Amino acid sequence: MDKTNLVGGAIIDGKKHAAAIRAEVAAAVKRHGFDAQGNKRIKLAVVLVGDNPASLVYIGMKKKACEEVGFDFDFLQLPETSSEHDVLALIDKLNNDISVTGVIIQQPFPSHFDKNKILSRLEPRKDVDCLVPYNVGLATVGQGALLPCTPAGCIELIRREGIEITGKHAVVVGRSDIVGKPLALMLLAENATVTLCHSRTADLAEHCRRADILVAALGRPKFITADMVKPGAIIIDVGVNRLEPAADGRKAKICGDVDYENCAKKASYITPVPGGAGPMTVAILMKNCLKAWEIQRV
Repeated sequence: MDKTNLVGGAIIDGKKHAAAIRAEVAAAVKRHGFDAQGNKRIKLAVVLVGDNPASLVYIGMKKKACEEVGFDFDFLQLPETSSEHDVLALIDKLNNDISVTGVIIQQPFPSHFDKNKILSRLEPRKDVDCLVPYNVGLATVGQGALLPCTPAGCIELIRREGIEITGKHAVVVGRSDIVGKPLALMLLAENATVTLCHSRTADLAEHCRRADILVAALGRPKFITADMVKPGAIIIDVGVNRLEPAADGRKAKICGDVDYENCAKKASYITPVPGGAGPMTVAILMKNCLKAWEIQRV
C-alpha cells in the first residue's frame, strides 16, 4: 500500500494503479500473439456526433491508452446534424464488422436523440462501456464480464490498496445511471452494506458520517466537507469539476466533489482529483476490450 501522506490520509494513486492495469493488458495482448500485421488484433471504435471539446479530449485519452496496450483504434465522427437513423445505421455496421471488438458511442448525445434507443442497439458483446441494460444488469449482480468502467475502477482502487470491502458501510452520494446506481449495486455484490444518497436526501451529512467507504459522485465541486466525514473513512472522489479561470488568466483548475485538503485530515485513504478515480476509467475500458475479444472468440 502506498502511504504517501501529504495532508492526512494515505493518498490512493490512481495513475499508478491504472498504469499497472494497462501493463497487465499489454502483457495479455502479447501472450495472445497479436502481431503488427493485424492478425487477431483488438480494435476499439469510438463514435462521436458533433465536436464537443470535452468529448474530443476523452477520446484522445482512449486512443493513447489503446496505442499503449497494443489495440487498434478507429474514430468515427459524424456531423452534429446527423439523424438518429444515421447513428443507428453506423452502430449496425460496427455490430456486424468482425474486425471491431468494442464500440463506444461517446456521450453526451445531441438533445434530440433517444439515448436508450441508441444504447440498446449496440451488440452487448461489444459494449465495452457497459451501458447496454443487459450488461448493466449482469454487472450489478456480480456476473458481468464487461463492467461499468468508472464504478469498476473505484472498486479496483479499493482492492489494489488491500482494503477489505466485505462488512463495510459504503455510502454513495450520487444516483447517475453511469456511476452512482451501478456502483452502489456493485458494492452490494462485494458484501458491503450500502446507502445510496443524492442531492435531495434528508440529513445527507448524517448519512455520510456513518460511511466506512464514502464515494462522492454528485458533480458538485467540494460538496463533501470535513464535517461530513467519519474519522478513518475511505474516500473515493469521482467528481471532476472545472472551476472558474483565475483572474490573472491562468487555466481553470479541476477539483472533485470532495473538499480534499480538509477531508484528507480525517480520512484513512483518499483519492485526489485529478489522478485518482479518473485514470482508472480508461484502464478498465482496456480490460473490457480484452474481455470482449475473449467473449467473441468463444
